[in-house]
Amino acid sequence: MKYSKIIVVAALLFFQLGLAQEKAGIVLDKAFKEAKVSHKNVLLVFHASWCKWCKVMEKNMNLPETKPIFEKNFVTAYVDVQERGEKKALENPGGQELMNKYKGENAGLPFWLILNPKGEVLADSFDAKKQNLGSPSTPEEVAIFSAKLKKSSKLSKEELQIIENVFTKKDN
Repeated sequence: MKYSKIIVVAALLFFQLGLAQEKAGIVLDKAFKEAKVSHKNVLLVFHASWCKWCKVMEKNMNLPETKPIFEKNFVTAYVDVQERGEKKALENPGGQELMNKYKGENAGLPFWLILNPKGEVLADSFDAKKQNLGSPSTPEEVAIFSAKLKKSSKLSKEELQIIENVFTKKDN
């Protein structure tokens, strides 16, 4: 009986380790390697499972009309942070520290950056007033987002227009 308890505990421990999220630094290193090989920049997005605006941004980036544009121009990497309760295991270890490194500790979510393959910041999700754009949705926010994308990629006018149309919140 004693040994079966030990086996169950050991099995649960190994199971938990198997489900553990990848360290944030590893996620970013993989993105940098892919970006270097593919001659792209990295779009690093910090998000959480409970974050409505994180889901909106991810949905907008993965629509049939926008996904190929983002894939052609960026290596996108997601780091889970600020999870709560039983969802804490979804976090990438070191994710919050990585977000803090890029001055996102008080930004809210989603918080994103565009980095070159060397890790240099080309753009971040802060506007001129140092407010986080998060998932841009107003025409003003989307214009700032679009300008940051244009500055850090080779997006065409047509591609930028598609992104702007998708991200701009429509009043129903």
